Amino acid sequence: MDTDAKQETVIVNDREQLEEFHRDHKSEIWVGYNSNGYDRYIQKAILCGFNPKEVNDFIIVKKKKGWEFSKALNRIQLFNYDVQFKRDTSLKQLEAFMGHDIRETTVPFDIDRKLTQSELDEVIHYCRHDVSETMEVFRRQLNEFDAQLSLLREFDLPLRNISKTQAQLSATILGAVPLANPDKDRFEISLPETMIIKKYTNVVQFFRGYNSYDMTLQTTISDVPHTFAGGGVHGAHRQYQFECGPDEYMIMADVDQLYPSIMIKYNLLSRAVRQPEKFKNILDTSLRLKAEGNKKAREPYKRICNITYGSEGDQYNAMYDPRNRLLVCIYGQLLLLDLIEKLEHIPSYRLIQSNTDGILVRIKKADFEWFDDVVYEWEARTGLHMSFDFYKKIFQKDVNNYIIIDHNGSFKSTGAYAKKQSDLDYDLPIVNEAVVKYFTDGVPVRKTIYDCQEFIKFQKIIKISGKYSYAIYGMKKKTERVFRLFAAKHGKQLMKVKNGIPARISYTPEVCQIVNEDVNDMPMPEWLDRSWYIEMATKRINDYLGS
Repeated sequence: MDTDAKQETVIVNDREQLEEFHRDHKSEIWVGYNSNGYDRYIQKAILCGFNPKEVNDFIIVKKKKGWEFSKALNRIQLFNYDVQFKRDTSLKQLEAFMGHDIRETTVPFDIDRKLTQSELDEVIHYCRHDVSETMEVFRRQLNEFDAQLSLLREFDLPLRNISKTQAQLSATILGAVPLANPDKDRFEISLPETMIIKKYTNVVQFFRGYNSYDMTLQTTISDVPHTFAGGGVHGAHRQYQFECGPDEYMIMADVDQLYPSIMIKYNLLSRAVRQPEKFKNILDTSLRLKAEGNKKAREPYKRICNITYGSEGDQYNAMYDPRNRLLVCIYGQLLLLDLIEKLEHIPSYRLIQSNTDGILVRIKKADFEWFDDVVYEWEARTGLHMSFDFYKKIFQKDVNNYIIIDHNGSFKSTGAYAKKQSDLDYDLPIVNEAVVKYFTDGVPVRKTIYDCQEFIKFQKIIKISGKYSYAIYGMKKKTERVFRLFAAKHGKQLMKVKNGIPARISYTPEVCQIVNEDVNDMPMPEWLDRSWYIEMATKRINDYLGS
């Protein structure tokens, strides 16, 4: 589908037509879903004269990378942009989230004969639908494409780099050259020289002896249970609720660009990067544009900063440097612990939670200047910088699930129970909505669920993973892998099957209806069992409250 000409081209077993089409469009950007890993190599294989079935089996059956099949594939110019933003999410799942038709073709993929005309028509219809859905996902993720282009423009990279992931682009921009033996010193531990920890020395000793990613330390910090590990720190009161009084503050203190700042301040950027000063300039530019409030101009710089840390732990990235990645994380944990220890001298200070790059605390307003002074001294000593956000009320299940409300009534939420959903991640939205409205506005769960007349908000999207052979609905075997379920007053149970043994699917009703047609304008059916959604929302609320 050509979005400029608004034309569709269907090619069936005609290599010459494909060659002509490719020749006419080879300087344009081709967009697909999971096309980086599969489609572009099938297309290139046909253009090179290879049997596409052999390339298919090379990728799918042998689980090889497409570029490994033949060097000839790399000589075909194809500017491919892949809209798959999560590796484990299929296009069919996204179609389901959007409420679209997810019925699949009845023609088997492994059929051992030529297709009949009716089968061919059905396959073309199915492919046309998927290309249309890919266009819709692209439209809804246009900001990601714009970010990719802005990286190319900002750092003067040729268009062929459009096919790279942003992590690969970061390595290219920073001129990374893979280390010869990056794993040899992965547990060579050092600690930040600026750190001053006198009370919680057990944490310091834990990291001094850190020699396995399986190591964890559970301890109490500021009366809050904490877990320290090589991947970060988490600490929080469970089932905690708090609302500020007129003389109190609740402050979320986050370190601005924590990991990138540590990389520069403590010389922990990947040792594969040959131009570290370039990364420093990128970080400085990102922080300057943030201070100026220029979000659009900041985006490519922010992306490089955020991606670089993760790339240090990716063995397939040129910036792979597991030692420095581990040290960045350890330094971050210890420097935040350093700050927490100093804040304990403030009489009214109470820690609510701590996470990878910040802390949530409550204090008396009269102690704010003292709090600010402690943070300022810590910033001057460590070279890091903090930003403060003020909140009025919090409902916290644990460190990964909480709803926090500011003084204007706006809220932010973390965790699956109450996260703000997008139209590309739209699973049981009515349950999330009921939980949030209960905590933010005091609306009874029953009212939220019975007032809703949007059928799509009651959907539960299920994907049967490759670990299971198939799904059964009642006693009937299903060929599909993605389903849209609704709790029902009458129906059957959907289960997944492995080694012939059925297993229950988490967070699904025991009695459900499968509706794989488009549900966006579908009226509310009489068979919908709203009580199941009320029960689930009520359980989630009780998980927050500890009741």
